[in-house]
Amino acid sequence: MKFSVDRIEGNIIILQDLETKEIKEVLKKDIGIRVKDGDILVYKDNKYKKDNKLKEDRLKLIQEKLNKLKGLN
Repeated sequence: MKFSVDRIEGNIIILQDLETKEIKEVLKKDIGIRVKDGDILVYKDNKYKKDNKLKEDRLKLIQEKLNKLKGLN
C-alpha cells in the first residue's frame, strides 16, 4: 500500500491512500520514521518506508500539469 503524507497534526500523521484516496490517521510513533508533508510512504511487512523516487515522479507530474494549465508546454 502506498500513502501520501497529507499533513501532520500534533502526534498524528494524516495519510491519503494513493489508490483509493481514503484518508487514514496514524500515530507518529506507529510510523517509526521522520516524515513531512508530501512524503510518499510504502507500507509493507508491517512497516512504513519512504519512497523518494515515487515522490520525485509525482512532483514532476504535478509540475507538468501546472505548466500545461499555464500554457507553458
